[in-house]
Amino acid sequence: MKDHLVIFDTTLRDGEQSPGASMTKEEKLRVARQLERMRVDVIEAGFAAASPGDFDAIRSIARIIKGSTVCSLARSNENDIRRAGEAITPAARGRIHTFIATSPIHMEKKLRMTPDQVVEAAVRAVHWAREYTDDVEFSAEDAVRSEVDFLCRVFAAAIEAGATTINVPDTVGYSVPSVWGDLIRILIERVPGADRVVWSTHCHNDLGMAVANSLSAVLAGARQVECTINGLGERAGNASLEEVVMAVRTRGDIFPVQTGIDTTQIVPASKLVSQITGYPVQPNKAVVGANAFAHESGIHQDGVLKHRETYEIMRAEDVGWAQNKLVLGKHSGRNAFKSRLSALGVVLESEEALNAAFARFKELADKKHEIFDEDLQALVSDEEVAPAGEYYKLVYSRVCSETGETPAADVTLMVDGTERKASGMGSGPVDATFTAIESIVASGAQLLLYSVNAITTGTDAQGEVTVRLAKGGRIVNGNGADTDIVIASAKAYLNALNKLQFPDRVDPQGDV
Repeated sequence: MKDHLVIFDTTLRDGEQSPGASMTKEEKLRVARQLERMRVDVIEAGFAAASPGDFDAIRSIARIIKGSTVCSLARSNENDIRRAGEAITPAARGRIHTFIATSPIHMEKKLRMTPDQVVEAAVRAVHWAREYTDDVEFSAEDAVRSEVDFLCRVFAAAIEAGATTINVPDTVGYSVPSVWGDLIRILIERVPGADRVVWSTHCHNDLGMAVANSLSAVLAGARQVECTINGLGERAGNASLEEVVMAVRTRGDIFPVQTGIDTTQIVPASKLVSQITGYPVQPNKAVVGANAFAHESGIHQDGVLKHRETYEIMRAEDVGWAQNKLVLGKHSGRNAFKSRLSALGVVLESEEALNAAFARFKELADKKHEIFDEDLQALVSDEEVAPAGEYYKLVYSRVCSETGETPAADVTLMVDGTERKASGMGSGPVDATFTAIESIVASGAQLLLYSVNAITTGTDAQGEVTVRLAKGGRIVNGNGADTDIVIASAKAYLNALNKLQFPDRVDPQGDV
């Protein structure tokens, strides 16, 4: 029998720290449901003390998720831990993940604490967390640059205080596989009580080795890997869940572990997270990239046609790749629409919301005869704005673009319930539209990114637009979808402006 490898997903916490990747509560709930459907063991839902928005999102996730453990991150102070404990109270299974920095540079420069004080703080934190749950994880932030003797000391103290999972993070993505594996092995051998806990690893991808380091830790005895969908995360990201899971599954001859992940849900999860955050998946990304199972070379094509395993080490359908499936059309009824949304993990909270979504579906069906799952996901995401509501909404748009003439746009917006009209000119139809919008809203935001992706194939495909705006130190992504790229662009721009208008979280002040 192989050991069980715990898959700890931190897309909703560490992944959300990517610039512009912050999610609304509704978006977090959709991702959490998909993670549960994928049978992720632990969902790190957020950092409860970071903001009221994060607290509310974690508590809402804790209420609805039954098949996975719901976890909140907390620094090693009483306020953080009590907020985390309150947030996970409704969960069928809840965990508190507390951390403190242990490297000399962090202790001296950031914490301004002595090693003795750090150990005392770690022990107190675990004791406080145990008041709320028996499932307590302790992390030593920046373990990669910490002294081994001190790591052994602080981990032993955390275990004695009642921690059940010990996490060793490469916070800055500094290590390499051979060194990281040796560190995990040494810690398991030297820390008193090591056999009473699950050893975990959390690796960042600054040198492109997060997955390799994580797998090296597994070979050394780690039995939990902390990772994210698509490798999302701040800076260069985290270890990629799909790569870790499929490496363990594909190379069962090497790894003495197995996961409980439903791998057919990997691609749907990847697409959902990409769509919500606006972070596209590169075509050559392992497992979930559009080209992951594509073969251009004639030699490769010939080999695959004769016998798939000549050039493919795993089956595309095993990770959720399939032909775009036509599921609905203009003659489809309301119940079929509702059932398909449910199958995609989209749960609309009220009859009014369902009716509004169905009306938008009918509008789309009049423009686009073939409606795919991706279209439905975009249709729902397109309407999810900042929690406080839609301060800005597109009412009307008209664009004129002719060869040799400067493009011009007329727009009508609903601004906090009042109609406002404006015109603008620009270097292209999208630029003209944004200029017209800005003449009304005068946001002063800086446009950092504008990208367009076709949701499905065909000339009638919906275009999905991502707009990234920055203002006052905040960075947000806006998304919009439509068969008309200019309208999709306007929707995305307004979606981002709504998020700037109603900030629902602040960035955490710590990381692991």
